Amino acid sequence: MSDVTDRPGGARVEPCLVADRVSIGYGPLVIVEDVSLQVGYGEAIVILGPNGAGKSTLVKGLMGQLPLSAGSVTLDGRDVSALQQSDRIELGLGYVPQSRDVFPTLSVMENLEMGAFLQSKQDTRQRAGEVLELFPQLATMSRRRAGTLSGGERKLLGIARALMGRPKVLVLDEPTSNLSPKIAAQILEVVIDTLARSGHAVLMIEQRVELALQVATWGYVLVQGQVRLDSAVAELKALEELGDLFLTGGRRT
Repeated sequence: MSDVTDRPGGARVEPCLVADRVSIGYGPLVIVEDVSLQVGYGEAIVILGPNGAGKSTLVKGLMGQLPLSAGSVTLDGRDVSALQQSDRIELGLGYVPQSRDVFPTLSVMENLEMGAFLQSKQDTRQRAGEVLELFPQLATMSRRRAGTLSGGERKLLGIARALMGRPKVLVLDEPTSNLSPKIAAQILEVVIDTLARSGHAVLMIEQRVELALQVATWGYVLVQGQVRLDSAVAELKALEELGDLFLTGGRRT
């Protein structure tokens, strides 16, 4: 297990991605209301919460897939609230969705190249070499079609493809979804932890609470569209209330 005692915990670092009192929904239906969070370089931030809490809706708002009905999103001090997802990606927001995170008919290398569509061919080749050093398992299967990979391999490829654009912040929506416990632990404890320790800002939604809290430095617990808890992971681990929020969905019992 990773030890977060030598990483940012009780004291936060200067944020690069900030959501300030954002509200997000579908038309008149508000799913996420008045939520604030921040992510800094070298931090691995986790968004936790019961099913239906609004976690994916929040991430879609941060990425520009859904419009904000209130609040703002800034990246390195620049307000990106009105920008399209493609513009946010160009400015440094990397995104790995829960599903459809690779192009199954393309090879591993072609998937990586798709992640660097804004770069020159020379820069793309150089960046592919850098990324494959982080994921040596993928380097041995660069010509294989992504659709033939295992679930864990596809998730590695999805993360690698997002890193091709040299994102300032990497946003992951349930990176261990549908993976075996062993592979899920490898994704969180090796890949996500390594990225944060190397200086990346990482924001992830994760349902495997115990594993996530071994890797993350800070956590936000979202319940019924609002942040109910916001603290360092050591404090979250000690809270009896955390389990109750998941069991009851935030409803009073």
